Amino acid sequence: MDNTNSKIITLSFAVSAAIIGFTSHLLIKAFAAAFGVVARFADSDLVRHGLPVAIGLGLFIALQFNRNILSWADEVVVEIRKVVFPSRKDTTAMTIVVVVMVLISSVVITTFDFVSGYVLNMVMK
Repeated sequence: MDNTNSKIITLSFAVSAAIIGFTSHLLIKAFAAAFGVVARFADSDLVRHGLPVAIGLGLFIALQFNRNILSWADEVVVEIRKVVFPSRKDTTAMTIVVVVMVLISSVVITTFDFVSGYVLNMVMK
């Protein structure tokens, strides 16, 4: 595994663990507001703050020291490096095409809406 790939993988695992830890903190807080049993447990700082940190750290360790996951992540980074992104000129041209097509589509749909509304009003009279 390349040293640069290793740094990218470790950073992505750390960010994933932090997101999962934060999410578990929010879930504990939400469940504490909804359920009295969870609220009693959530009164403890160890549960409210320690459990999300332990979950995040456990996830990081599980990801970082699993050889199968590391080889998969290395393959992902290698494949991502092969991606050729379009130039700024191409991106601008494609964006303009999308905006024009959205405008044309909105005009067509609006026209159909007004015509069908007019026809229905005439039929109902």
